[in-house]
Amino acid sequence: MHFGDHLAKTIATHGPLCVGLDPHPGRIPAQFGDGLAGIEAFFMAVLDRLNTRCGIIKPQIAFFERYGPDGLAVMARLCVHARTRGLLVLMDAKRGDIGSTASAYAAGYLSPDAWVPCDAITVNPYMGMDTLEPFLSMADDQDKGIIVLVRTSNPGAADFEDLSMDGKPLYQNIATALAPFARDRRGPQSGWSSLMVVVGATAPDEARQLRLTLPHSPFLVPGYGAQGASAKDALSAARDGQGVVVNSSRGVLYPEGAQEATSMSEWEGLFDAALAKAHLELSQALGG
Repeated sequence: MHFGDHLAKTIATHGPLCVGLDPHPGRIPAQFGDGLAGIEAFFMAVLDRLNTRCGIIKPQIAFFERYGPDGLAVMARLCVHARTRGLLVLMDAKRGDIGSTASAYAAGYLSPDAWVPCDAITVNPYMGMDTLEPFLSMADDQDKGIIVLVRTSNPGAADFEDLSMDGKPLYQNIATALAPFARDRRGPQSGWSSLMVVVGATAPDEARQLRLTLPHSPFLVPGYGAQGASAKDALSAARDGQGVVVNSSRGVLYPEGAQEATSMSEWEGLFDAALAKAHLELSQALGG
C-alpha cells in the first residue's frame, strides 16, 4: 500500500498518536531488569499494550546507538516486533548526505534488505534537494515514506530556521521547495503524500501557514506534552481529522509513579492510563 494511504488508514483506525521509543537511562522500572535486556523487555511490553489507541511508533536511533551494535540490535528486534503487531514504524535518524552516501543511507533503511524494518525515515534537507533524491527514489520504489525536517520544536529552531530569505523564513522556503515533490507523491486512495514533514507543536501558527504550502504532506509533530504544547496546538494543521501524526515519548512512556511500581500489574495500569489520556486529549482536540 502507498505510504500516504497506509498512514491515513492508520490514523483513521487508531487516531493520530505516535509513541516514541526513547529509552532514558534510569527511568525504566526495575522489574524489567537492567541494561539492554531491561530496555528490550520494557519496550516489548510497551508495544504489546498500545492496542487500539496507537498504531504508530517512532524509535529514536540515538538512544539505542549509544549502546553500540548491541543497542542497535535491540532496536531492530523491537521494530520487527512492532511490525508483527501491525504498527507503522517511523525511524527517527535524521540522515542527510550527498550522492552515493545518501544512496547508501536510503538503502540501509528503506530497501527490501534494510538492516532494520521501518516504513519511513526522518531526513535533514540542509545540504540541498539532491540529498533527498535517493531517499525519495527508494521510498517510491518500496511504498515507503520520508519525513523532512522543516520547522522543528526546539527553542533553537529560531537560530536558523526563522532567518529571513527572500522575505520569507528559511523553513518556508524549504516547504516551498518540497511542495511539488509532495504533490507528485499523493496516495491514490487518500490523497496524502508519502513525503511527510516535521513541524513542531510549539509552532502552531507556523504549522497553519505551512499547511497552505504543503496541503498534501502529513505532518509529524513533536513537542506535545513534555515540551509544553497542547493537543490543540499539536493538531493545528489537521484537515478533516487527518494529515497530522503527534509524537509523545516521555508523557506516555514514563508517567508519574511508574518507575516506583512494585508489580507488573501496577505498571500496566499507570501506562494504560497515560496512553488513554494522550489518546483522549488528541481525539477531543480533533472534535471526536
